[in-house]
Amino acid sequence: VQLQASGGGLVQNGGSLRLSCAASGFTLDDYDIGWFRQAPGKEREGVSCISVSDGNTYYADSVKGRFTISRDNAKNTEYLQMNSLKPEDTAVYYCAICRKEPYGYEYDHWGQGTLVTVSS
Repeated sequence: VQLQASGGGLVQNGGSLRLSCAASGFTLDDYDIGWFRQAPGKEREGVSCISVSDGNTYYADSVKGRFTISRDNAKNTEYLQMNSLKPEDTAVYYCAICRKEPYGYEYDHWGQGTLVTVSS
């Protein structure tokens, strides 16, 4: 199982980016795939997750209404559209297999992340 995130970069406050997550060695619709982020000096934060079985989506309160998760099974790729970006969104973003637990979401099998920097 390999997941590779891409699409990060430098964007101004209020700007947009679309991250991509490419899967190799398996097909995306075999797993729930989501995103988490890691900012310097901060704990890892689960950002989003999409369910294969019913298409339900999860978003952290900090990104709800601004980020949209989606997948293109034909391309075996998942996306995270990020709008109205804020400086506090600055982090390395990773895509990973996600699963819902009673206390929240867990993320496993992430690959290389992609850096998102939002300037103020």
